[in-house]
Amino acid sequence: MEREGRIINLMEPGHTGCAGCGQAIAARLVIRAAGSNVIVANATGCLEVYTTTYPRSAWEVPWIHSLFENPAAVASGIEACLKAMGRYDGIKVIAQAGDGGTADIGIGCLSGMFERRHDILYVCYDNEGYMNTGYQRSSLTPFGARTTTSPSGALSWGNVTRKKNMPLIAVAHGVPYVATATPAEPRDLMRKVQKALQIEGPKYLHILVPCVPGWGYESEETLELARLAVETGLFPVFEIEKGVITKIRKPKERKPVEAYLRPQKRFAHLFQPGNEHLIVEMQQIADENLAIESGPAVLYGTGGVAKELENEEEEIPPKAGSGG
Repeated sequence: MEREGRIINLMEPGHTGCAGCGQAIAARLVIRAAGSNVIVANATGCLEVYTTTYPRSAWEVPWIHSLFENPAAVASGIEACLKAMGRYDGIKVIAQAGDGGTADIGIGCLSGMFERRHDILYVCYDNEGYMNTGYQRSSLTPFGARTTTSPSGALSWGNVTRKKNMPLIAVAHGVPYVATATPAEPRDLMRKVQKALQIEGPKYLHILVPCVPGWGYESEETLELARLAVETGLFPVFEIEKGVITKIRKPKERKPVEAYLRPQKRFAHLFQPGNEHLIVEMQQIADENLAIESGPAVLYGTGGVAKELENEEEEIPPKAGSGG
């Protein structure tokens, strides 16, 4: 796109995002791939705050700030309105939010968007916590991570739960195209955006976006950490089409999870004496992620839970009046 002889980025520089912000890199790639004929509904969160500091905006496309919980609902209204007005042809609609706005606060509106089959691409920028409000945990915060609401100390060792499996939640809704990506592979990310926008119906793209202050690393390490998340298996990269895994990234040189964990302050406590079992569990999570194969999408990352269930004997209560 050009204006007065200069190239215009659809997400312009000059915003107030942190140096090395993984979300800013990913968002710029998403909107570049989508093109100018798009309308964006953006949830409250980091991306909204640093790109639209009043009275300025970094966006060169129609862009609407929704509440934290309802970008999917706002985007649904935009799509329905355009169709009712006969102005939908050639226009694409994108809803986007962080992990809290997607997996926690906004999951009800997102489920409705999926169920009603709106022709919308939903993008989750997953920085694995509520980074805009002080680094609190979300349901997409990884196991073992330290946040202000899952601290590490004498009586705790960080987040005790695994990440909610949003891609398979989308698959369970019958979403025809579900994919994951990172900003470390820009061509792959942009290809998935463009592919998604050619598919009719709801689409879901989940992007891991490292956060400098929330994760606690140096700003120049953003893309390297995104690569390591994939190379260790802690963030699987794949495409699921009509419920079938059609592509999955298998690292050529797989690395141990320590290579990803050690540069981040949020995982520093895992390397203290007595916490070795936590790293072993994180390695198990990575192993389960990398065991994903092409074919029908099945639940991944729950091997430990499945093993526990296998060891339990099923107890069926006697029927009333059976004399049991």
